[in-house]
Amino acid sequence: MAKLNEIVEYLNHELVVAEVPDYAGAHNGLQLQNGGEVHRVAVAVDASLNVIQRAVELEADLLVVHHGLFWQGVRMLTGGQYRKLKTAFDGGLAIYASHIPLDIHPRLGNNAILAKRLGLEVSGSFLSWKGVELGVSSVWEGSWANLQSKVEKEVGPLISEVKARDEVGRLGIVTGGAGSEVEAVRDCGIDTFLTGEGPHWSFPLAEEIGLSVIYAGHYATETFGVRAVGAELESKFDLNFDFIDAPTGL
Repeated sequence: MAKLNEIVEYLNHELVVAEVPDYAGAHNGLQLQNGGEVHRVAVAVDASLNVIQRAVELEADLLVVHHGLFWQGVRMLTGGQYRKLKTAFDGGLAIYASHIPLDIHPRLGNNAILAKRLGLEVSGSFLSWKGVELGVSSVWEGSWANLQSKVEKEVGPLISEVKARDEVGRLGIVTGGAGSEVEAVRDCGIDTFLTGEGPHWSFPLAEEIGLSVIYAGHYATETFGVRAVGAELESKFDLNFDFIDAPTGL
């Protein structure tokens, strides 16, 4: 058993929650408290009704997610939103969210872990936003086919790709939904951009500006960070954790 406030204090410090900027709906940190004790942890990408129900079924006391309860902004506490909160309250489930802090963390972050899983030694960062660098980069020494194969091994089938040149060159990674930034990414000197998803118009634009792009799935590229946090809490606080897999296909 661990104290919720001690876990929250540890995560806030490790993820530098107070200093990392984010979107308005992120509300990083403890979003819902419980009675104060944690015996089991669940981690997931989204704080969806399905995930919360499964966390309670697993008898978890704390759910750590990448996209929290308030991602869509202020909403009436009716329908699904009511059921989510009631399920969590009834199950004694606390909920902690970390978005950009968990994307960019050098050890626990989605970008860093995906890069490591691909065998990359990160040599740079790129795509500055509100004072932080959202992506990591390195020169890819292998072929395009080799990169495709390794990405598919780590995240599953690719959604789409733009092959602007035969060589990969400098590979930049921003997990999640950064496809709308293809022009800014190319201006950063990136030759091949690996991200989760992007708007339709980003595909022809990438072709036009000569940027190779791999869209590997928003959900699939963002499972790494929450898994790492679960393992971290298991090690630091002697707590078992479960990863709740709830893919969206996007």
